Amino acid sequence: MTKFIVHLAFLLLLMVSCNKKQEQTKPIEEKITASVYASGMIKTLNQYQVFSTVNGLVAEKFITEGDIVKKGSPLLRISNSTVQLNEDNAKISADYALMQSNLEKLNELQTNIDLAQAKMDNDALLLQRQKNLWKEQIGTQNEVEQRELALKSSSGTYEAAKLKYKQLQKQINFQEKQSQKTLQISRNIVGDYIVKSEVDGKVYNILKEKGEMVNAQTAIALIGNANTFLLELQVDEYDIAKVKIGQKILITMDSYKGKVFDAIVAKINPLMNERSKSFTIEATFVKQPEALYPNLTCEANILIQEKEKALTIPRNYLLNGDSVILSNKEKKKVTTGLKDYQKVEIISGLSVNDIIYKPAP
Repeated sequence: MTKFIVHLAFLLLLMVSCNKKQEQTKPIEEKITASVYASGMIKTLNQYQVFSTVNGLVAEKFITEGDIVKKGSPLLRISNSTVQLNEDNAKISADYALMQSNLEKLNELQTNIDLAQAKMDNDALLLQRQKNLWKEQIGTQNEVEQRELALKSSSGTYEAAKLKYKQLQKQINFQEKQSQKTLQISRNIVGDYIVKSEVDGKVYNILKEKGEMVNAQTAIALIGNANTFLLELQVDEYDIAKVKIGQKILITMDSYKGKVFDAIVAKINPLMNERSKSFTIEATFVKQPEALYPNLTCEANILIQEKEKALTIPRNYLLNGDSVILSNKEKKKVTTGLKDYQKVEIISGLSVNDIIYKPAP
């Protein structure tokens, strides 16, 4: 009885094996498109992360997420008491160095000049009078010489007073310009503590709140164009040579399930990312979806070549990349052309009348 059951099971298995047919197909003529796969994300035009050039605490926020800003619009104010004190000190120094603030010193020196000139003029008159008397043999030669020495001394005092005035004037002018430059530098530094937008656009994200510390290495906001978006795609180094500016791209996004959008290759970054071994390309939508947001993910197929009429077979019918199995179980070499994810073009080796079998897994 047991032998009978085993024998019956064997016969049933043999019948199932014989009835199981190997999958087969025929080449067909149809359109085929070769493409390069890329993944990436949506970005706004002119999208950039806002950084502060200085360190400090967020003292005031002038914006909220969703606001539309103009280039130069203030975004945040960073607080730093030391910088403010330096500006105040520079203002005091600049005020002190102003020419008007030193008028008293200049007036004092001008008075000294006037006195020295009056003394010099008087000594010149006394010398001339003494010389006239000496011509009439009145007085002595020594008195003439004494008057000459007095005039020489007063002339020297006069010239020294004028020189001192000019030196003070130059010093005041220099200090005034220097202090004004210092004040300007201080004000520029203070101005750096007002973070401003570099572009016209929309505030998509604010990364720092009031009271939080900021520095030059940490982004504080994300700003980009409010209406125009582009695609930033990553293409593998093995495929980048096939990509050209102007090629059509088919875009799919998780946020638009079941829909395909057309785009065009607009820019190819020539520098490869050494870590990911990929190149970055930028693309623009032919017709932009109604609602888009920065950093949405997407997948893309960059169309590199198309044929309207090509002889194709399914890719999984291709054996070792260059052969097929005919209906008589014969293995035949073929020449392939364009490929996509499902089918491959057969340039030579098959016709539409040939029957081919799917290779066993």
